Amino acid sequence: MKQAKLKVAVYAGSFDPITLGHLDVIRRAARLFDRVIVGVAQRKEKSPVFSHQERVRLARAVVKDIPGVEVEGFKGLLVDFVHKKQACAVVRGMRAVMDFDYEFQMALTNRKLASEVETVFFVPSEKFFYLSSSLVRELASVQGELRCFVPEPVEKALRRRFRSKRG
Repeated sequence: MKQAKLKVAVYAGSFDPITLGHLDVIRRAARLFDRVIVGVAQRKEKSPVFSHQERVRLARAVVKDIPGVEVEGFKGLLVDFVHKKQACAVVRGMRAVMDFDYEFQMALTNRKLASEVETVFFVPSEKFFYLSSSLVRELASVQGELRCFVPEPVEKALRRRFRSKRG
């Protein structure tokens, strides 16, 4: 009997930092796919708060208890990473109309480059609808409340990072 092919999806982003909204999308994607690979993109032009290795480490720490989810860093084109991982889908979170133009453009570009790969959009839970990594970074920079926006390991890392920047 022929073994069924696993359905693998890639959820890629800079995850600087990974938020509870990202985790919401990851958990929901893990219910639909056999494997979800969280692809932490190495993008220097974004001037990240955390290094690529730190972002990978933090993502691994917060998804370790979610079955079927793994984290890998990558650089280069997303479609090349998707092919390398033999994934059939790209997972994207779409919060509001503000995300639509960019996400739609990226989905169509990826379809042109890899027509066999589908893009699946997840709308986050209402409590995370407004949440973004840039909002979290801004709050962290002024020592604001973070607990309701990021997992504990990320909160601690942000506190250390911004304490050292102030010091």
